[in-house]
Amino acid sequence: MTSERPSPAPLRMPAPLFDELAAGGHSAEAVAFLEQGERARRLLLLRTLLKQLWDLPTPLTPVAEAWRVFKEAAERAPEPVERLLLAPTTGAWIAHMLRRAHGTATGPRLWVEAARLNTLAVVAALHAGTETALRVPLDDGALHLPGLGLARLPDGAAGLSAGRASTRAGELTLTGPGRDGRRSSLTCRPAPVPVDGAPPADDPRWLPLRTLTVGPVAVPLEDLDPYRDLDDPVPPARLDADEALAWQRLFDEAAAILATGKGTGPGRLDPAVIRAVVPWARTGLLPPPPPDVRVSASSGDSYGAMVIARPSSSLALAEALVHEFQHSKLAALIHLFPLLRDDRAERYYAPWRPDPRHLTGLLHGAYAFTGVAGFWRDRMSDPEHAGTAAYHFALRRTQSRLVVRTLLTSGRLTETGHALVTGLARTLDTWLREPVPPAALTRARTAAALHRTEWRLRNVAPTAPAERPGEPLRLRPDRVPWPDVRTHAFALPPADPRTPDEHLAAGNAAAAFAGYDDDLARDPGDPHLLAGWIVARAGLDRGPGARRLLARPESVRSGRGG
Repeated sequence: MTSERPSPAPLRMPAPLFDELAAGGHSAEAVAFLEQGERARRLLLLRTLLKQLWDLPTPLTPVAEAWRVFKEAAERAPEPVERLLLAPTTGAWIAHMLRRAHGTATGPRLWVEAARLNTLAVVAALHAGTETALRVPLDDGALHLPGLGLARLPDGAAGLSAGRASTRAGELTLTGPGRDGRRSSLTCRPAPVPVDGAPPADDPRWLPLRTLTVGPVAVPLEDLDPYRDLDDPVPPARLDADEALAWQRLFDEAAAILATGKGTGPGRLDPAVIRAVVPWARTGLLPPPPPDVRVSASSGDSYGAMVIARPSSSLALAEALVHEFQHSKLAALIHLFPLLRDDRAERYYAPWRPDPRHLTGLLHGAYAFTGVAGFWRDRMSDPEHAGTAAYHFALRRTQSRLVVRTLLTSGRLTETGHALVTGLARTLDTWLREPVPPAALTRARTAAALHRTEWRLRNVAPTAPAERPGEPLRLRPDRVPWPDVRTHAFALPPADPRTPDEHLAAGNAAAAFAGYDDDLARDPGDPHLLAGWIVARAGLDRGPGARRLLARPESVRSGRGG
């Protein structure tokens, strides 16, 4: 596991595993191969980083000594130290430090962030039971121990200071300056704890990392590590005990939902493959969370980790887990194979975004939402969720296929990328032939048309010529973010439609058209209303004029003629 080992033989993915991943799904063997690739990449990046930091001046234990301690611990306890090396937060730290070395990221003094290696060495020594002593950075008297928790000196000195971390037989002794100028110390035996086994109140000297349990597997509920976010380091945001328990209950329910999907197809997920859940924004039970996931994200540098704002619905959490793990899988594939020749210009339509996207973003979206479509397909046989599931399945399969077509006609896929996207196309084309209840299918098609129409009104220049397949759009210079309020609103038919949107969701295009017409008379420039007007008109008039208007709605941005 050391950086001095000979270069390994090139990884060669067996064709059946690639085919599983290209279809949008995965087996346990496919995931294991991706993890093997991530391990090789992590070691290469770490080797590069160590070369950058080897001679870095520091008032703490030098990098070379910290790395020696880490390697010795790895020889004594290879499995836990390997998990530490491959943890999502370790990957995020390595990537952040390499960005700093290239001048594309900022942070505190470089030696402070480089000393993360010292704390990794301390944790490795704790796992191995070896005896060592390293000088480490303290922040307000606190030392974060990756994968274990946060140790805080009683009355530790404010601000940045240097401390000493000693280990022996799995026990930590931390010493450092106190606020009164005297030395402060604590001794503890650091270990993570299950959420439902954590003490009801936090010990001010030791905050253990809490874990979500899935059978015998523990998934970190990561609210302490500074490298848990997607970019720069962030301070701890400790969840209170009730919020952590709410996460465990919801995770249990989401895992039970996911357990009903068998096989290796898109949308199937064993929660045990998740490497960390990072709660976003909420630290307490109040205010009550919304039913859906308002924020979820992941990073290719942090394989298997996902940042999620807790919803109240276990179904919404299960969908988000599937969505974010799809991103992790694709990021791991991109690390193994060049899939795109992407100039990173953000100029393509993505049906799940308010803004134009680059091709890599399109590929990520298509891959993630193919998994989401598969998730909802599995729920269609569940009486409790069948109506909503049919809508979401129909919507996401249609939107994903549209993006797959953009990718296939872009001329920028590599041979491997073309094989991957063709695999997605096969999956989606098969699903497009599967029956969906007519009412749900109509709402899904209407919601898809509404999003595309409003997106074009807000993003595409009114004077742009009609684009050819694979050609990027000509965009408006005055684009601004806008909320997509219709995608979820159309999931179920309204019981008592009153607004134009509700009439359209209920299938009454005439009432919707009249309502939009009245509203536009008062606010003729509103693209949300105009999008509804155009889609409602297309529902009433299926002639060529309505189809042209639906294809290029920006041509009537300032009026309702044609």
